[in-house]
Amino acid sequence: MSMVAGPREFQIFVKPVGARCNLRCHYCYYLEKGSSATQSGAAVMRDELLENYIRQHIEATDSNEIFFSWHGGEPMAAGLTFYRRAVELQKRYRPDNKVIINGIQTNGTLITEEWALFFKQENFIAGISFDGPEIFHDSFRRRRDDTGTFHDVLKGIDLLRHQGVPFEILCVVSSANVSHPLEIYRFFRTLGTEFMTFLPLVEFMPSQNRKVSARSVDPHGFGNFLAAVFDEWIENDIGHIKVQIFEEALRTAFGQDHTLCIFRQRCGGVPVVEMTGDFYACDHYVNEGHLIGNIGESSLSDLLDHPRQTDFGQLKRDTLPLYCLECEVLGMCNGECPKNRFTTTPSGEEGLNYLCEGYRYFFNHCKSFVAEVARVWRQQQDGA
Repeated sequence: MSMVAGPREFQIFVKPVGARCNLRCHYCYYLEKGSSATQSGAAVMRDELLENYIRQHIEATDSNEIFFSWHGGEPMAAGLTFYRRAVELQKRYRPDNKVIINGIQTNGTLITEEWALFFKQENFIAGISFDGPEIFHDSFRRRRDDTGTFHDVLKGIDLLRHQGVPFEILCVVSSANVSHPLEIYRFFRTLGTEFMTFLPLVEFMPSQNRKVSARSVDPHGFGNFLAAVFDEWIENDIGHIKVQIFEEALRTAFGQDHTLCIFRQRCGGVPVVEMTGDFYACDHYVNEGHLIGNIGESSLSDLLDHPRQTDFGQLKRDTLPLYCLECEVLGMCNGECPKNRFTTTPSGEEGLNYLCEGYRYFFNHCKSFVAEVARVWRQQQDGA
């Protein structure tokens, strides 16, 4: 984080089981990380490390809301006993004037009535990885025996709905589903979710002349996908359903900074704590070159403010090509995620985002609406 006055902002992806997962999704990038967690031989984060992490996380949080984000692999593979212990420790160390919120990103296949009841009782928010109707979801989200998972995910969502657990949808947009934006969006709408994220699949293959995998989304297709969903959302669902990228675009109408790391000027606010306590700069950079330290040897606050972590975040801004700096939608995009910056600009400059064409199309598509929102908001402010 930058060394400026004001509250420290961060969201840590904590990995209680490392990369371990009950599925073998074809596009999963984390199974291939070869992180220290997968080499440690441990099945789950040790109790003393869990306690140390929770205590330090609470101490490092400046705001009144303390958000824990459980990721994997499949974080539910840690077992219900692990999370009951985590909640017990959170309650022990939580200051009286602060609120703790837990979010868990899961494939949804391990949810039972007992899990759903626990999530409800302890106010968890469940993020469900779901790629749309069966024909799209089961294209890549499969078990070890290569069978599909669609119906198990639906069953898990039904259990969450029965208990009244809030859940969000994270949909990977790939070559399999990019041509069906409205079918996918309307399907998710029928499930009763109030928040959706559409994550573009980009698998860079440097050994193949800077090409991407056949599964990867086409940039132009992704822009069309977002624009089609946006138009449907404006027509029917604004104020009822939140779509993350639309929320991020609208933040610019109010002069607010982005909350999503990929659209911020500088990143580094979403590091990873592995099951061994190792602290990495980012979920997409869990490798030796981006290992900042370990929470058993350094405080979490020091790791969040470590010069290597702040340099990592600043590099996102410093390496933007001139083509991006002169772009009319720079404030909405900010070059997106550095991991996708492997193409060249029309003039041959390195560092252009693979998805540039799609993002530029979409942000220009929604720009007039954002401008109108800004105009109305300014009028209201002037009249207040």
